[in-house]
Amino acid sequence: MKKRNNITLWMALGMLAAFALWTWLISTIDVQPVGPNGSQVGFAAANVMFHDTTGVHMALYTLTDWLGLVPVAFGLGFAVLGLAQLIGRKSLLKVDRSILALGGFYLLVMGAYLLFESVVINYRPVLIEGFLEASYPSSTTLLVLCIMPTAKMQLDGRIQNATVRKVVGLAIVAFTVFMVVGRLVSGVHWLTDIVGGVLLSAGLVLLYKWACELSQR
Repeated sequence: MKKRNNITLWMALGMLAAFALWTWLISTIDVQPVGPNGSQVGFAAANVMFHDTTGVHMALYTLTDWLGLVPVAFGLGFAVLGLAQLIGRKSLLKVDRSILALGGFYLLVMGAYLLFESVVINYRPVLIEGFLEASYPSSTTLLVLCIMPTAKMQLDGRIQNATVRKVVGLAIVAFTVFMVVGRLVSGVHWLTDIVGGVLLSAGLVLLYKWACELSQR
């Protein structure tokens, strides 16, 4: 168990290091004013080529925006579960450790989101209602890839019926894939925004997995 826990931690740190390296590369390689209003974009040639290939699909953007409420609902649900345990058990120390770890994980995700809202790496390839918006890393990708996999981890340990557990798991995976691919081809993000979101999410989820494994030792 200890060896596996150490491997999970190193994988998490590796993914976060990969995200940091990817962010630095985007900020330094082939940076050109190819975005709306002359905004600077790293990996400009590759990003523009991919964006021109997929085009812009605002209906898909709107759909994935609204479906972003699904992971928010999952997050609120687990927050309510943690609050119910706190009230019922009358001690924070008696709340399930995985729920406490999940709460800390949500704060970490929120911190990452706020950081990149203030430290802008790239702006979107399209104007949203006439305004430039920060687009790196993709916040929707970050939200979905952080909340849905950790929700599956929680539900796998709480759903007793194997068939129901499998169906719920498959539904979560399908939803997650649709959201990431939908965001990728909708044309409201650069390709590098999505890759950055995937790398950061993987690192954060692995950190959560490490914390859960640590709490079971």
